[in-house]
Amino acid sequence: MTTARATVLGRIRDALALAPPSGTTVPRAYRTGRVLPDDERLALFTDRLLDYRAEVRPCTADRTADVLAEVLREHGAHLVGAPAGLDATWLDAFDGEVRRDAADVPAPRLEALDAVVTASAAGCAETGTIFLDGAPDQGRRALSLVPDLHVCVVDLSAVRAGVPEALAALTPGRPTTLISGPSATSDIELERVEGVHGPRTLVVVIRTDA
Repeated sequence: MTTARATVLGRIRDALALAPPSGTTVPRAYRTGRVLPDDERLALFTDRLLDYRAEVRPCTADRTADVLAEVLREHGAHLVGAPAGLDATWLDAFDGEVRRDAADVPAPRLEALDAVVTASAAGCAETGTIFLDGAPDQGRRALSLVPDLHVCVVDLSAVRAGVPEALAALTPGRPTTLISGPSATSDIELERVEGVHGPRTLVVVIRTDA
């Protein structure tokens, strides 16, 4: 034990000796400002989402309610959760029950929901990642993690080409959740299992003109 401790401490001392002096500015030459035309961003974002086994439904803004109703009906959802600030017109065509979330609703009660519908803060085409930041139309993190079906509305105008551009579009300090496809793990014998840490099914409704 003593030998192992000495070895670890020795490596720490060696690393500290190579560290730059305190106060040194480390250059961060990250690539930024990459821009892709709408059709290329849509194609790339869709390709990455499908690769993650998410479902993708492009639509125009005026068809948001109809497409959401179609998705929820196809997945057999009857009781749907929604953040307090979600646009009410988005669920006008849904003929089931909509339950608005609130901070005082215990997380275990969210298990009764068949699905949840949220908006999003931004997206990254290159990685197929969706960003939620806890805004009123996206709700608290538990709301998007507990129900087995998450239907997320993403405006193509908020989808950036790469990670640096997407991060620059976020508000620093907000509770950011990154979603890349449905929840899945391959920890046990490399067998993919979905729905372990979050929704088993992710449906992304991309509004192409919003």
